[in-house]
Amino acid sequence: MNDAKRMDVIGLLGPLRRYARSLARDESQAEDLVQDTLVRAYEQRSSFRPGGNLRGWLLSILHNTFIDHRRRHVAEFRRLEQVAAVAETAAPPDQESRVRLQQVQAAFVSLPDEQRAALHLVAIEGLSYPEAATALKIPVGTLMSRLGRARATLRGFESGTEVSRPSEGKRPSLRTVGGSDV
Repeated sequence: MNDAKRMDVIGLLGPLRRYARSLARDESQAEDLVQDTLVRAYEQRSSFRPGGNLRGWLLSILHNTFIDHRRRHVAEFRRLEQVAAVAETAAPPDQESRVRLQQVQAAFVSLPDEQRAALHLVAIEGLSYPEAATALKIPVGTLMSRLGRARATLRGFESGTEVSRPSEGKRPSLRTVGGSDV
């Protein structure tokens, strides 16, 4: 009978609930705490010494469970604060700028080879006009003309008005000024 009294967990629910309410200061949290305590006690029943103080053992488990819950809550709160701080410093998405860059790249690639080469050497590689003209083996005036046409085409792309280009392999038709067409 003395052993049965020592193992009477149901009889210890009152003191467990009172202590849990004292710690948690909330009825529902106290009930959850008691339940978690009983689950832990059952899982760790092999650690209870026969003839030991069951009440003290359960109250100790309840206290440790409360501390564990409190630490978990504080850690969760800190993680949420860190996420909020990172979210405030996050940069806006760059999808639009990537799409725009791809569009500009496509416009650049669509330039005729001679215009693209001239624009690349001057605008991207930073060569002077005479250096670029020498690299392309063309006169400086021709280089400047190609640059002008390439820039006009890209400005047209930028403004949404495409500059008409002659078809591939065809020369543009020229108008004769001050003479005969023969």
